[in-house]
Amino acid sequence: MRKILSVSVIALVIFTSCLKKDTKCGYSDSTVVAPDSEQKALQDSLTAHGITASLHPAGFYYKINSQGSGNSVANLCTTLSVEYWGGFFNGAGFDSSATGSPVDLELGRVIAGWQKGVPLVNSGGDITLYIPPSLGYGPNPLTNQNTGQVVIPGNSYLVFKIHVTNIQ
Repeated sequence: MRKILSVSVIALVIFTSCLKKDTKCGYSDSTVVAPDSEQKALQDSLTAHGITASLHPAGFYYKINSQGSGNSVANLCTTLSVEYWGGFFNGAGFDSSATGSPVDLELGRVIAGWQKGVPLVNSGGDITLYIPPSLGYGPNPLTNQNTGQVVIPGNSYLVFKIHVTNIQ
């Protein structure tokens, strides 16, 4: 009986040590890829504004201004501290962090373009993302909850300048 119990305990220990640790990350990696028409429109906007950027397989464009040398993103549950500016190709901004005051956010809670783009740099890095609607806010306008005013029209092409100050 002791041998059976000992073998059972050893088997249980081996089995549980082989199980993956649950990271309690409830976010799923987005598989959305921008349609060719959005990628082409985005490329045309970049060309019209004299911007050179790289195409990501998900269909957005990016420019790494500084890679950074700190931590990298582990998964969508990674908490980031960022300073950012979000706007449109015409230079109008719709949102930004206060200068010198990073915002903490969990990567899984932001738009797909950020989820795919921000991990391209490490802590201390700077990246500019050029995001088509399908990886941004989509066809529906984003409105100010207090005033009802449209902040981001539906099907908008977005520009984000992001400085990753910390990755936890």
